[in-house]
Amino acid sequence: METNKKQKKRKTLYSLFFKRFFDIFFSLLAIIILSPLLLVMWIVLRINLKGKAVFAQYRPGKNGKIFKFYKFRSMTNATDENGELLPDAQRITKIGKFIRKTSIDELPQLFNILKGDMSFIGPRPRLVKDMVFYDEETLQAYSVRPGLTGPSQVCGGRSSISWEEIFALDLKYANHITLFKDIGLLFKTVGAVFKSDSGSAGNSKRDYYYPDYLLKSGKITQEQYSLGLARAEQLIASGGKIDYQADLHNKTSVEDVAETEQIIENKTEEDK
Repeated sequence: METNKKQKKRKTLYSLFFKRFFDIFFSLLAIIILSPLLLVMWIVLRINLKGKAVFAQYRPGKNGKIFKFYKFRSMTNATDENGELLPDAQRITKIGKFIRKTSIDELPQLFNILKGDMSFIGPRPRLVKDMVFYDEETLQAYSVRPGLTGPSQVCGGRSSISWEEIFALDLKYANHITLFKDIGLLFKTVGAVFKSDSGSAGNSKRDYYYPDYLLKSGKITQEQYSLGLARAEQLIASGGKIDYQADLHNKTSVEDVAETEQIIENKTEEDK
């Protein structure tokens, strides 16, 4: 997807000021209103999982700055005889499936929104080990605050669309943020919550991790794959910021560039 051309952003008064104001106001309001549910879930999960109810994971935020991302836990820490974690399907609990399907597991991110790490609407925060492999154009999509929900999330972004489609949708959103677009995505999210897709790695129709996809499709070498994962661990440990990693990329073919540009063009036509 590396085309070496910057896409022009259209900034609005909403994206510059009112979006953050709404995030602060509505996240605080939601925390107050949902505090009984948050407390009940915390107690139930503490009992059900016999441990912490909330887990923190490091994710890249605005402009690649790494922050601590919160979710309700949906899985146990069960391991095999070698001490390795069992597959997700064997560790997820019944209540874990429920909170994933209803997206209740995402509610602790209201505190991320209040802090300024996230927004209600924006590209979903991916894993550090995914984002270190993003090219320069793709990173433009993550120059804004990540969202509790976002464009790719309501268009099958949990499992049914490709990585290239996710990047195209997120880039298009980041380049033109408007109030009406955010309201539309919010309503679409409500409908998406009632779909059966739980978003787990097991039922994903694409490679769940972006570097796995790159390696399997021959876009990176095994050496680049290993280097990228090691670099991701270093960034998490140092609390750094993700920038374009030139040595983790091969030259993009003309066909790849054309494919990505066609995806963006198709998404634009669909919205007209």
